[in-house]
Amino acid sequence: MNPNRIALVVAVFSGTAVLGPMVGVSPAWITVAVISALVMVSVDAAAWNGRGGHLLAEALPGGQERLRRIAVHEAGHRLLASHEGMELGDSLVGSLACLRAGYDACGRTTLPLPASSKLPLEELRRWSRVLLAGMAAEQVVHGGSDGGMDDRQLLGRIWGLSGQSAQIAQLEQRRARREVEQWLEQNRSALDQECESLLSQAPSLLRPGHGR
Repeated sequence: MNPNRIALVVAVFSGTAVLGPMVGVSPAWITVAVISALVMVSVDAAAWNGRGGHLLAEALPGGQERLRRIAVHEAGHRLLASHEGMELGDSLVGSLACLRAGYDACGRTTLPLPASSKLPLEELRRWSRVLLAGMAAEQVVHGGSDGGMDDRQLLGRIWGLSGQSAQIAQLEQRRARREVEQWLEQNRSALDQECESLLSQAPSLLRPGHGR
């Protein structure tokens, strides 16, 4: 269970416990509500891997900014993949869009599979730029990146199969990240435009009809 979610639930209901009696809410009902909320958080974590909390967060006030950050990440992938001449599939923004498509994720951009399990150095550099572009886009727009764990894991596997040393892999990935950030800064208007396009199609529980 996510400790942050527990802390949030406890904080909200602690405040309610203080203010509730002042507006006629019974302490017994507050206790029942706290226990129910903690049970729901536990079930969500166990059965849905926390996805229910993500769906709710994207639907509540402030959820649009959460979706915007995901859209920025996916827009970075799309721009770099297009720049590198890769064929692109769909991009999904938000937990609801991913859930509909059968993915346990908050965002996803479909890329072609690598041509070989052991890529030449130039292809490794190319994949490094594309896979690091989501995090780089977040860095350019927000000053830091929250997502990208799956991207880092996939990139690690690609470099691991390449036969290159860990030192070269780290050096090349750092260089690729710098190059991509610089390129995205120079093409910021295109990044913003792509982000807005993806965001306009992102569904949430309050806008279930949107999305691809």
